[in-house]
Amino acid sequence: MAPSVDRTPVYLQVVKHLRDQIIKGELKDGDKVPSVRQLAETWGISQATAMKAVAALRADGLVESIVGHGTVVRTKATLHRSSHDRLSRMLSTGRIYTPGEFAVISVSEMVPAPEHVADTYGIEPGSPVIKRVRVTHNEEGPVSASTSWFAADLAEVVPQLLSTDRIIGGTAGVIMEATGRTAQSADDRMTVGAATAEQAAAIGLSEGDPVFIGQNTWRDADGDVIEFGEYFFGGGRWMRYQYEMQGQG
Repeated sequence: MAPSVDRTPVYLQVVKHLRDQIIKGELKDGDKVPSVRQLAETWGISQATAMKAVAALRADGLVESIVGHGTVVRTKATLHRSSHDRLSRMLSTGRIYTPGEFAVISVSEMVPAPEHVADTYGIEPGSPVIKRVRVTHNEEGPVSASTSWFAADLAEVVPQLLSTDRIIGGTAGVIMEATGRTAQSADDRMTVGAATAEQAAAIGLSEGDPVFIGQNTWRDADGDVIEFGEYFFGGGRWMRYQYEMQGQG
């Protein structure tokens, strides 16, 4: 079988490479992006093509060009990392959050499963599940809040899930270490709503402000759910997805 050929335009390959570095925190807010000349030399492309790649990142709100200082990463107030982004970072670096981000765990306990959580795990409503609530912060304050749900049988092998202490490598990492189950896929779905009083208080909004509300499901190689999560964050922040278009002619 002939080896596959990457037919993605080179400038998009550059964009994807830099975007991945930004999402994973390898390029942090305020860091300088390689210059157009450096990109051209590294990738063997023209400066015009390199400029096109930087312009795409600028249009996405990931970078800002400053006269006399070059192009720098600008994501602190605009980027919300999806569950897929966090899973990718955990698998590649062993850490779930980028530098400058941290989580405060407010709830970590065994509770009766709400109906939608029970449906996800294929159990009876009211069956015990682990509930873990966190608020994610950066240097400027709270930016998002989330609730993760886990199967009750993990309590014995992963007792950290019932502690409000932070798990540095993330919940998927500690589950993988204890059970050998690795998250192989991450599925996100989102909608838009108005912040409830509880949501507004959690991340410093006003009641009724627009919020993005999402759910994510992490599954292992057998398709079994490792973690089901619900999250929300305020307007003005971007969530990013990347995918390949196949068979387009």
